Amino acid sequence: MVTLDLLVIIFSLIFGSFFNVVAIRLLKKESISYPPSHCTTCSHRLGALDLVPVFSYIFLRGRCRYCKDKISPSYPLGEGFTAVTIFIVYKEIGITPELIPALILSILLILAVLTDIREKLILDIITIPCLIILLIVRIFIGEEPFLTYLIGGLTGFVVLLLIAVISKGGMGGGDIKLYAVIGVALGPLLTIMSLVIASFFGAVVGIVLLTLKIVKRREPIAFGPFIFVGTLLAYLYGNHIWNWYSSLIF
Repeated sequence: MVTLDLLVIIFSLIFGSFFNVVAIRLLKKESISYPPSHCTTCSHRLGALDLVPVFSYIFLRGRCRYCKDKISPSYPLGEGFTAVTIFIVYKEIGITPELIPALILSILLILAVLTDIREKLILDIITIPCLIILLIVRIFIGEEPFLTYLIGGLTGFVVLLLIAVISKGGMGGGDIKLYAVIGVALGPLLTIMSLVIASFFGAVVGIVLLTLKIVKRREPIAFGPFIFVGTLLAYLYGNHIWNWYSSLIF
């Protein structure tokens, strides 16, 4: 089991490096396969020793080996973020059929965070394929009937759409489509729970940022990270959260 855990961490770090490339290049509307990985300052092609997730950044002290320009810490952070996320999901779900939709959802959420924190965008080119794949997967895998997951998708889409209409654009189109995918993965009840949790954390962080004058009033902030937190908490620990909440009110 220790060996499997280590393999999961290693491959998650590798995928994290790839997800960084996907997020950056899709935002720039570039190919994710060409040109090969290179320094964005000097354009020198990176070698194998430059591409070891997290460790290359540490050993190179955050600078390009060739031009010595600074490398953004977002690269190792994205790699570590991916590894931690996938490892937690793998440990909580276990080697079961449900791990397949769990990993699809996790990858989508990771990419949504990586693009949202950079440009405040959640891209349809990522979300729509994941929606289609999850719909197909849910036909065969799930503790609930497929109709429940279909209703979950409609619930996530409609609720976010209503919020966007009422708030007059306070919720982006990317968030709406993302919640359609989340609904297919979680079902209607856990989807609502994820939105409540995401909104709570978003409100708390928003108040703190306003108080510290890091952001200005009415200045948009990326909601993707809060959707990530709310969704994984609801997905992995939803029953525990509900039991805890019920014990407080009953």
